[in-house]
Parts: sequence; structure tokens; C-alpha cells
Amino acid sequence: MPRYAMRVEYDGGPYSGWQRQKDLPTVQGVLEAALAKLQKTDPKVAAAGRTDAGVHALGQVAQADLERPWDPFRLSEALNYHMKPAPVAITACAEVPDDWHARFSAIRRRYLFRLVPRRAPMTTERGKVWQVPHVLDAEAMRTGAAHLIGHHDFTTFRSSICQAASPVKTLERLDIHEITRPDGFTELQFDVRARSFLHNQVRSFVGTLERVGAGSWTPEDVKTALEARNRAACGPVCPPGGLYLARVDYEDDPFAGVL
Repeated sequence: MPRYAMRVEYDGGPYSGWQRQKDLPTVQGVLEAALAKLQKTDPKVAAAGRTDAGVHALGQVAQADLERPWDPFRLSEALNYHMKPAPVAITACAEVPDDWHARFSAIRRRYLFRLVPRRAPMTTERGKVWQVPHVLDAEAMRTGAAHLIGHHDFTTFRSSICQAASPVKTLERLDIHEITRPDGFTELQFDVRARSFLHNQVRSFVGTLERVGAGSWTPEDVKTALEARNRAACGPVCPPGGLYLARVDYEDDPFAGVL
């Protein structure tokens, strides 16, 4: 059975996360239903990461083994047709070796978080960014974020329901960029990279750093919270709407050269 890798983009707002759940709408459910239109046996899809309810993706990666060979472009076109009008799209598709795996072959995951300090309600981007009604000190947030870079026990920033075997992870990057928006406001974009993440880790980071930017915490308080290795020391966990699984990296990019 040939195996195909698919880069998947979706609006997570209407879904109860990526993973298939009984009687609940999920992104995996949408993709598997579309695949079921193309073959007789029930398809099984695996993904690079299980995004939570309300979390979006620009570059989720999934895999599926199909009954017969497909031209990758025609497969992506067929799936996009059958997924309409769901806000889910295959943006690239490639045939991969049988031992390639969307999750286990990944060497890095990149998340984007969008935070907009603005009092007026969001309209066209409601559910796509986290809005706070006060000014934030981005430089103080960067100073606080620097304490999180590296190899640490991230128990403080780990959900109580996290199923990872260990809270120890290596955070490669946590950059905070200030972007001038067309509406005149400054958006803070968090570029967060690691081989793998704990459940709610990125949202815990951003919620904590927002408190630094607002002046309720000092940058040094982030270091204190990290070293506490206690979930109670974490700042607020921010809402999911501003979080995007932006990209998954592999040693050999299966989508290299694919438009």
C-alpha cells in the first residue's frame, strides 16, 4: 500500500481538536471521511501533532496508506474537493517511503502564536488571535522568554493531563516579533521551536509572558516559575485561538519542490 504525506492547513475553531473523537467534529475526522470517498477500506491517518480544540494549523503534516497508487497532485485535489465546505485543505502532497512517519520522522515542530494588544473588539480575526486590552512591554517579555530557552524540566508549563513520559524538553527558540498591522496596531508574534512539546506548553509560555509584558510579573519571575517545577507556579494558560502549528521539519523535506 503506497504511503502519502500531506501538509494540512485548517481553521481549528469549529473542531474539537485534531484527534478523532466519537460524536464530535475533528480535523482528523474530516480528512478520513474524505479519504473514505476514494477507497473501499476505512483509511487511517496519523499526524505530526495532536492540536487541541480551537488551535489552527498552517503546516500540520499527516500520512495515510492508500489501496492504490495516486498521483500526489490529483490526490490533493480529490481530497480538497471532498472536504468542502470544511475549513480544511491539503496544501501539498507527496508519496513517501513505507518507513517514513509523520510523527516519528519529525525533527522539529514550529508553533506561531499571535497576540494583539487592542481594546476594540476583533471582528474579521475573531478566534484567530488572542486579544488583550492593554499595552505590553515586548522587550520585558523577550527577557523573560530567554529563561525558557534550552534543556529544562518544564513541569511548571505542562498540563496536568499531559501524557508525555517526561517533562524534560529542549526549547530551541522562543522569539517575539513585533509586527505592524494594517489596522495600525502592533501584533506580537511568538515563534516557538522544539523537537516536541508538552501538552499546553506553548499556551502556558505565552500566558505567562503576557503577565510579564503587562507588568504583573518581572522577567526574573519566569525563571523562578520554571525552577519551581510546579504547575501552580505557572501564569495563566492563554486561549487557543491565537495558536497555529506553523510547520513540521524533517531531515528530508517530503514536500521539497511541491507547490
